[in-house]
Formats: sequence, structure tokens, C-alpha cells
Amino acid sequence: MRIKLDENIPSSLVETLASLGHVADTVEDEGITGKDDGVVWGCAQGDGRFLITQDLDFSDIRKFAPGTHCGILLVRLNNPSRRKLEEQVGSLFANTDTGRWKGAFIVLTDLKVRARFPET
Repeated sequence: MRIKLDENIPSSLVETLASLGHVADTVEDEGITGKDDGVVWGCAQGDGRFLITQDLDFSDIRKFAPGTHCGILLVRLNNPSRRKLEEQVGSLFANTDTGRWKGAFIVLTDLKVRARFPET
């Protein structure tokens, strides 16, 4: 899977995701740190990348309906320290078949993972 990490996700996850067979980059790699969400979204979609973010601007499932994009993982942890983000996201990717995530809207919380998939 091709992945874009938003600036609020630790860039150290690039290595973790690569070790699991994914190709990840960051908004910093692309030089769009601090840019408007529309720019980040456009770059992720233009590159065919699944976006991992904590930004609630990407939380409206009506606006980001499954199947209308390359996929989103919205991370919503109670105390999202760098370490906890790395552990939770890394563990999710290590223990989940992400092959079905293309076009999906996924929410990761401390208690569960909710997934909405494109209608087939």
C-alpha cells in the first residue's frame, strides 16, 4: 500500500510501515508541512496514497465517503504521545490485513478499530 503520513503522525512510522511492505512518505518529505488540508489531501490523492492523520478535518464520512478516495486512517487516541501513536498504528498495520483498505474510511481509537468500506 502507498501511504502518506500527515504532519501530526510520527515520521518514524515510515520505517515501520516499510518493514511491513508498504511505501510511505510524509508531508514533510513532500515539502507541504503547514499547508492547508486541501493541499495535503490533493497531494495524497494525486499520488494514490492512503492518508494517515489525526486531523478532525478529515473526519466527515459524508465528505470522505468510502470509495471516493484512496483511503483514510483517522487516529483518535486519548493521549496521543509520539510513542503511543507509533505503537498503535504500527500494531494495527502489523496485525491487520490492510489489503481491503483501498478506499476505506478507518478510525483507530484506544478501544477499537471502526472500518467503513466502499460498497461493492
